[in-house]
Amino acid sequence: MPRPVHTEPCSPGICGQQERLFPVTGYSHWKGQVLTADELHVLYEGIKLNNVHHYDYVLTGYTRDTSFLEMVVDIVQELKRANPNLVYVCDPVLGDHGSMYVPQNLYPVYKNKVVPVADIITPNQFEAELLTGKNISTEKDAVEVMDLLHAMGPDTVVITSSDLPSRLGDRFLVSLGSQRHVRPDGSRTTQRVRLEVPKVDAVFVGTGDLFAAMLLAWTHHYPTDLKTACEKTFSVMHHVIQRTISYAHELAGPGRRPSPPQLELRMVQSKADIEDPAIVTEATVIS
Repeated sequence: MPRPVHTEPCSPGICGQQERLFPVTGYSHWKGQVLTADELHVLYEGIKLNNVHHYDYVLTGYTRDTSFLEMVVDIVQELKRANPNLVYVCDPVLGDHGSMYVPQNLYPVYKNKVVPVADIITPNQFEAELLTGKNISTEKDAVEVMDLLHAMGPDTVVITSSDLPSRLGDRFLVSLGSQRHVRPDGSRTTQRVRLEVPKVDAVFVGTGDLFAAMLLAWTHHYPTDLKTACEKTFSVMHHVIQRTISYAHELAGPGRRPSPPQLELRMVQSKADIEDPAIVTEATVIS
């Protein structure tokens, strides 16, 4: 399910992750059913009965129900017992800009149950601060917050957006990532990166989901090279969003702002860029 949308300019890496509580589809009307924890359990039991529950990756995003989230944790733990190498990627959707847009009772479930079983998490600055109880005012603060998140469980943390000033000016946003590795002798090493991401004056739905999926894919290809995985991920986002904007303005016509249907992400048309993106966003390794 896509996150709610926010109407402020956003970057290719985090569009759809600066949001407010509004129809989660971005449209005025939407219908359908919300999957319950019991229904998820029944589906999973059916998968097990057919012996097709052998996974390498699990990815989760937006949810508003604590019991559903707790069921996800139970399933991930069971899958990890069957496959200790399984990687769980979690986008801990809680809120942004100081406000939560999910029920507050989800917060302790994420902090105490979800994050400890996750291998990769993609919070924005507000979510990272909420989960750790530490504010981010400087890059040093961000590094400390990512270290706190590592201590909670995940080996890879990407703060998808922050309020930190960009060295390239106010038309850019700063994203940061950190990945820890265990050396053969048992000691740990950590790679940290910073990316300056151009803002885009448009509203999109689904970019948070796309970002998490792309980070999963590129960390699969580069499991010990967060710099390259992030460069690939953010570059995919750039190409998809730029293509989407181009299509949308063509459909809307001169002088008219594109509508939500016209701003649907052009995924199919971006197949080649998703598979092999030209690098347009480079990461800087930081201490």
